[in-house]
Amino acid sequence: MARRSTAAADTDKRPKARTLRPLKALWPFIRPYRHIALAALFALVFTAAISLILPLAVRRVVDGFSQGSLELLDQYFAAAIAIAGLLALGTGLRYALVTLLGERVVADIRKALFDKMIGMSPAFYEKMMTGEVISRLTTDTTLILSVIGSSISVALRNVLILIGGLGLMMMTSPKLTGLALLLVPVIIIPILVLGRRLRRLSAENQDWIADSSGAATELLQAAQTVQAYTAEDYSRSRFARITETAYEIARARIRVRAVLTVIVIFLVFAGVISVLWIGARDVRAGTMTPGELVQFVIYSVLVAGSVGALSEIWGELQRAAGASERLVELLAAEDPVKDPADPVVPEEPAKGDIRFEDVTFCYPTRPDRSALKDVGFHIPPGETVALVGPSGAGKSTVLQLLLRFYDPQKGAILLDGVDLRRRLRSEFRRHMALVPQDPVIFATTVRENIRFGRLDATDEEIVEAARAAAAHDFIMRLPKGYDTEVGERGVLLSGGQKQRIAIARAILRDAPILLLDEATSALDAESERAVQQAVDRMSRGRTTIIIAHRLATVKKADRILVFDEGRIVAEGTHESLVAEGGLYARLARLQFLDLSGGEEDAAAQAAQAG
Repeated sequence: MARRSTAAADTDKRPKARTLRPLKALWPFIRPYRHIALAALFALVFTAAISLILPLAVRRVVDGFSQGSLELLDQYFAAAIAIAGLLALGTGLRYALVTLLGERVVADIRKALFDKMIGMSPAFYEKMMTGEVISRLTTDTTLILSVIGSSISVALRNVLILIGGLGLMMMTSPKLTGLALLLVPVIIIPILVLGRRLRRLSAENQDWIADSSGAATELLQAAQTVQAYTAEDYSRSRFARITETAYEIARARIRVRAVLTVIVIFLVFAGVISVLWIGARDVRAGTMTPGELVQFVIYSVLVAGSVGALSEIWGELQRAAGASERLVELLAAEDPVKDPADPVVPEEPAKGDIRFEDVTFCYPTRPDRSALKDVGFHIPPGETVALVGPSGAGKSTVLQLLLRFYDPQKGAILLDGVDLRRRLRSEFRRHMALVPQDPVIFATTVRENIRFGRLDATDEEIVEAARAAAAHDFIMRLPKGYDTEVGERGVLLSGGQKQRIAIARAILRDAPILLLDEATSALDAESERAVQQAVDRMSRGRTTIIIAHRLATVKKADRILVFDEGRIVAEGTHESLVAEGGLYARLARLQFLDLSGGEEDAAAQAAQAG
């Protein structure tokens, strides 16, 4: 595992922005709820003012003892309790408002980001890793939630308390305020020096903890492979090594934090005691009342607390600014494959006429290697065409381009006579049903997995589609039948069962164009025969493109296109292609030759690997 491979998932180590300017990008999401923001700001100013008034009430109480008036003392205590009640009420209101605002804004950001990302083409995800998108969707938005729901309001409150507290300290005792300010550099210097080292050790510690978590996840998910290769001891030592490294760095971090704590606490208390000592002498000299001294001490504590809080919050605000920058970058990202501004609306219903005109295409991450080279063919409505050839010949790329996951660098792809680039992707894709080579199974019930093909389908239609895909019998043997939860990525199903559910999903879609990419590769002979019959029935009256390595699957196709190195090298029926020799005939001989000793499958696999 690469060092720091999963560190990005940790909130404490998200890159910081140099300025807080990127936080402005959050305003469009806050604007619809500005009434909540204004109410929260009012509550914030109110509580800050109450916090600054409270020491004045305490001063009155303390000085009231020396005045000897019990009635006046009672009034001072009552006023202090009333102020404390207002402070509690304002603080609770501020917390409720800013937390509600933060949750609402972050929910809107997550929805906006997901709405954008779910529609981005595979061409976009060739350059942006899905894990990074998930990290931004979760970790970065959590940072923003923390800032909107807490940090910004706390920062503003502490700024008000800092400014107001310093002013009231100066009004109470200019001499003591000057002495207190002289102590600030003495306390700040060790915080800056040791704090920098502490942050570095904390980040490194979190890196190794993240690596430890990543290693555990990787090894536990592959537990069967680990045990099959008797690599338990190696796995244990690998995990132990990473964990021990994290522990050693944590020890260094703890030592630095302990030293910093000792120094700061000593200097703070020494400073407070020094100021109190001087203040006590002023009280004895009669230049200051006991209440004024207590008032000054409380303001000193408030100001010191606000400085400490602001120093911590500053780092959070910088990380949140960095998170905002990354989220805005995603929200502003442009899909390499775009819908036209003025799309053509073709006539309904779709016919399924497909035409490739001199198409040349390179994947974005492999611009120097053509996946397709000047490929041209025409599939009239209702025809079944098979694409065969060695792995990497360009067969699956044809489906990728037909679904317009990518655009070709040269040539055009026409559906019912209209270039796909002139049509809305959502419009023409609804006329297609895809069974991919690696079927996608969602972590829900069998019923909902099949219903994904057509969300308004009835339960009866789902069962009918499952029967057509030879899936009904095995589904009924599951613990809860169609209501059985299949687990993440369908972990509770076999490969063949997953493929049959994917085929049932395509049958349920009932689209005029059917795309089958190795749809029967994981099926046993009996299931393959049943599914092949279902596919034969389903393809009647539909334009069907079949990709298969098993030539037995494509023998009944109306036409076969043979691909090799991104080009169509032969075209015809099974019989005509076998008769003319060439690549298809060689593949056919390898797969249909009656070899003894069970070697036929091995020969077929060799042909597939070719």
